[in-house]
Amino acid sequence: MNKIIILLLFNSIFAAGGSHASPAFSLYYTLPFIGILLSIAIIPLINHHFWENNFGKISFFWSLAFIIPFYLLVNSFSEVIEVLLHTLTFEYIPFIFLLLALFTVSGGICLKGSLVGTPMLNLILLVIGTILASWMGTTGAAMLLIRPLLRANEWRVNKVHIIVFFIFLVANIGGSLTPLGDPPLFLGFLKGVDFFWTTKHMFLPMLYVSTVLLILFYFIDTYYYNKEASKPTSTTDLKTIEITGKINFIFLLAVIGSVLLSGFWNPNYQVHIYGHVYIELQNIVRDILLIVITLLSVKYTNSKVRSENGFTWFPITEVAKLFIGIFITIIPVLTILSQDGGALQWIKDLCYNDMMYFWVTGFLSAFLDNAPTYLVFFDVAGGNPEVLMHKLSSTLLAISSGAVFMGAFSYIGNAPNFMVRAIAEENGVKMPSFFGFIAWSFLVLGLTFMTYSIIFLM
Repeated sequence: MNKIIILLLFNSIFAAGGSHASPAFSLYYTLPFIGILLSIAIIPLINHHFWENNFGKISFFWSLAFIIPFYLLVNSFSEVIEVLLHTLTFEYIPFIFLLLALFTVSGGICLKGSLVGTPMLNLILLVIGTILASWMGTTGAAMLLIRPLLRANEWRVNKVHIIVFFIFLVANIGGSLTPLGDPPLFLGFLKGVDFFWTTKHMFLPMLYVSTVLLILFYFIDTYYYNKEASKPTSTTDLKTIEITGKINFIFLLAVIGSVLLSGFWNPNYQVHIYGHVYIELQNIVRDILLIVITLLSVKYTNSKVRSENGFTWFPITEVAKLFIGIFITIIPVLTILSQDGGALQWIKDLCYNDMMYFWVTGFLSAFLDNAPTYLVFFDVAGGNPEVLMHKLSSTLLAISSGAVFMGAFSYIGNAPNFMVRAIAEENGVKMPSFFGFIAWSFLVLGLTFMTYSIIFLM
């Protein structure tokens, strides 16, 4: 549910009512985005301590590496401010406020019990998380279950694969069935796609992909479980779970309600921010509600509950600092991609059938923001929701599944990926590097998605 209700830069570089054309970016302006991705991938491998203490400064550096040349290009301080304000107010702030609310609320729910991480117990937790993700968002489901999963498996030596599959299923693929699950689907809903279109058309693809991955996970987990030298007394009895911080379930419903409110309520009123930047009233109300819910969760959750949950603010801090750099440096990439006949037109030209729509949309979603990527190819396919839902339903399925499924391919493909990794490492799990995780993705997801595209999209 992260990054929901993003009004995209490339539809109009300025907010509603703006009349300016998009800047004529060359491919050179994409270098800061490449730079921040390579920094995320390489610097932690070279010097992890340096990265943990300086990732915010590195994000700021690459942001400036775009902002300064951009100013030299347009020679207008006002235009630079407008573009940055647009990105912050329409993209980053809704994104980070929603993540903060879900992170805080979910972190205030503590699931305790005598559960031991057996293959069957882990499978059950992954199934539950995968189901929940479509109804409370991938971020909400991931933040709710990652800590109980880690506690159940803290005795195990071999457990990296558990977190990897958790990212695949709960933080990404599980969010396929409703617009609440993942932002591309919510943007499709705002464009006119029926709320339950995704439930009907994505059910079998999601069921197929999830089933394949869950079966594969069970065999891999059984293999590593049998390698453990000693095993505690095991149980898969979910009745042993004790839940504290239950008030946060109310706050969680409030978060979902706030998001839905901004999607269904349109008072047709805008607040002027600066220049051509206007914010719609429903989005202001949503963001205020999210902050209030966050504060209420902090106030009314016993600090002991968060302590028992191993809750810290580091994961959300890391995401906030890194993703503001990503959101800023991605501006020219998305602008060029959206332009007809632009330098990246050849990418869109690859989409000559449904299978290619899936792979092109998916590959870009693994490394770019999957929400704008979805809209680019939604428009490439014609942009008419009635036509796409009926006559071209297989094409819309390809675009939707590519944007949602392949967010699992990299840590930056979806924000919960980053947060899950950070929480796992806080709990002593040495997660794969940026490239190591991609290797896992190619090995596990590559063949799965190939068979999916052949079965459902040919």
